[in-house]
Amino acid sequence: MSDQMKNNGAVKEKAPEGKGHRALTIIGIILCVILVPILIVNCTLIVKSYVNKDEVPDFGGVMPLIVLTDSMFPDIKSGDIIISKTVDANEVNVGDVISFFDPAGNGQSVVTHKVIDKYQVDGKLFFKTKGINNNTEDTLPVPADKLVGKYTDVRIPLAGHIAIFMQTIPGLIVCVVLPILIFVGYDIIRRRKYDKVQSNDVAALMAELEALKAAQAQSVAATTAENTDESKIQIDAPDNDAETKED
Repeated sequence: MSDQMKNNGAVKEKAPEGKGHRALTIIGIILCVILVPILIVNCTLIVKSYVNKDEVPDFGGVMPLIVLTDSMFPDIKSGDIIISKTVDANEVNVGDVISFFDPAGNGQSVVTHKVIDKYQVDGKLFFKTKGINNNTEDTLPVPADKLVGKYTDVRIPLAGHIAIFMQTIPGLIVCVVLPILIFVGYDIIRRRKYDKVQSNDVAALMAELEALKAAQAQSVAATTAENTDESKIQIDAPDNDAETKED
């Protein structure tokens, strides 16, 4: 009987951890693994962009950049996120794709184009660049001090649209904070239900144990009473025989 109780308890204890719960738990862990780093990186980039407005915010020397034009199509497309990393200007060679502050712009816009020439003027290094989808090379050469980084050949197609949205407060809430809160809330509810089921199982087991103890006590009492009655019968029997003989 006790073995049966243990088996029942084991089955009940495992019941809440069904396939559905396991699948949701795995999904939640994956979301956290993906979203938490995104939240950390995104917040770091936002803070750096406010602190150092004249620099491209990076994370450990690596910087995600959002592509806004098709000047590098088809290698890089509008709406992509590309990854560039900081390098020494002397390490850049002809044929590399670099990100740089546009010398023909306002000093804030960053362009990613291919290096088609590299030369020095009065000891200063310059790069001649061109968008592979453009008909002409860029108007002005890029001074080495305008170099932001070198393209790592890593790009995430169309993720730029999401990144732009995520850089806003509503975007952070909808894309990162809200999913994490939903997962945490679900996990709390799931654990409470699991603890409640376990508590009910323990209560049921205790009740069954009490019932078994009561039944065992009744059985012992019945056995004791039966043995007492048999002893009385055995004691009374010789006296009856003696009386019969005297008569």
